[in-house]
Amino acid sequence: MTGKLALDPRVVAEARRLAAVAAEPVIELARTHTTVSVERATLRLAGLTGADPASFAEGDAAGGTQPWVNTVVDAVRAQVGLEHGVALPVWHALASGEYADLHELAAKTAAGSVRYTLPTGPDADRAGTAARAAVRAGLGRIDARRRERERLVRELGDPPQPWIYLIVATGDIHEDIPQAQAAAREGADVVAVIRSTGQSLLDYVPEGATRTGYAGTYATQENFRLMRAALDDVSKEVGRYVRLTNYASGLCMPEIAALAGLERLDMMLNDCMYGIIFRDINPRRTFVDQRFSRMVHARAGIVINTGEDNYLTTADAVDAAHTVVVSQLLNERFAHEAGLADGQLGLGHAFEINPALPDSLRMELAHAQLVRELFPAAPLKYMPPTKHMTGNVFGGYLLDGFFNLVGTMTGQSILLVGMMTEGIVTPFLSDRDLALENVRYVLGAAGNLAEDFHPRPEGFIATRGRQVLSEAVELLGRIADDGLLPAIADGTFGITRRPTEGGKGLDGVVEHADGYWNPAVEALEEGMSA
Repeated sequence: MTGKLALDPRVVAEARRLAAVAAEPVIELARTHTTVSVERATLRLAGLTGADPASFAEGDAAGGTQPWVNTVVDAVRAQVGLEHGVALPVWHALASGEYADLHELAAKTAAGSVRYTLPTGPDADRAGTAARAAVRAGLGRIDARRRERERLVRELGDPPQPWIYLIVATGDIHEDIPQAQAAAREGADVVAVIRSTGQSLLDYVPEGATRTGYAGTYATQENFRLMRAALDDVSKEVGRYVRLTNYASGLCMPEIAALAGLERLDMMLNDCMYGIIFRDINPRRTFVDQRFSRMVHARAGIVINTGEDNYLTTADAVDAAHTVVVSQLLNERFAHEAGLADGQLGLGHAFEINPALPDSLRMELAHAQLVRELFPAAPLKYMPPTKHMTGNVFGGYLLDGFFNLVGTMTGQSILLVGMMTEGIVTPFLSDRDLALENVRYVLGAAGNLAEDFHPRPEGFIATRGRQVLSEAVELLGRIADDGLLPAIADGTFGITRRPTEGGKGLDGVVEHADGYWNPAVEALEEGMSA
């Protein structure tokens, strides 16, 4: 028996074995299929940026709605298909000498004057050599940004964990920036910019600096650049490296992952289960996209955050506690297969038990300690209460204090700042200041309490932790037998049924033909085995 909960190592090992069995068919699906977004991300890594000027409408909240990568991939798909990948047809067209670069090729494609074909023989070799060089140059830029982050962390200082994680999102990037800088000055170690509502359902990445998002700010390459530069400035001011988070989820998960790597973002929400359950994105589409995006994150040194906390906003946090652990174990397996290290696995969970339930705090301690012991090297992300925030700001402030206490007692790595105005209004700066004061007080008063927290082996907390793990193993056994996609279709996670052939984006999935080739996948997989 090990740890504070006296977990049986054999049970833990069995849980991981079953998770690997359950994950393997989905991993094989991702290895043998591509999507329109994977192919577009490949072109982005090769340097194709911008959008067709004709697609910009005056007052358009999301910038150009026809990025050049969409134009090219759509044309290749229509003319020769994507089952061999986009790279060979595109660089074969460039080899004709009629186009100066990818941007001119894209513009001519939009005008209808490019005919794509799939090269063979020496023509395919020449196209492949050129495509490989272009994509690897893009990955080289991501490598340089990773080294830049590592240098800045050394020079500016890395804040001790738990990192204090705070959300901003006004819809206007130029309003987000001063709010993010103010948050850093008040103690935030990680700033997350929430995306505009519904962006995950757009099958293109908007362009430019945007000012009219809805309940969030559009994720664009320019917005990433502006916010990263602003946080670099305030990092120098406060004497610690302030991390930036955004969202690589939805129909453009691979592309946003590539842009995040190019602009030196530090964390990305990256969990296709969230998109399946809460955005009705097709499971096949998003599992394929997730593998590519996680390979990019692994290369970029980005910490991923997963979305298990969201299950508890729809399902009961006690009854469904084991589904969180099951999803975390599956996410761990998917992440490792894509090359992510344990130190990049920001697995999510949450303080969402009904506070009116007797012993709710002890159960929260049991659940949080279980996750900590199952994933000792992972930078766990712990989410504050939302479901049971009633509008009573005084009660909410107290509940957030208990959340902060559980987080520090169980050694969580990332604490998302809870807002007492949750569910009432978008927080004011003053609300954030009070919330940060709550976190600072608890960390200052009880920051080392974990060393004195030792539940009795046969007491309530340890017994509850072992019970949740046992239930997780039982569920993993059923999923290993019946399949993960059927389990999702049956509503196992978040009590929401999502059929394998349903949801948005299925038409963007393509099975590999013999000879499929993608220079980005090739390079990323080589990096995983190096």
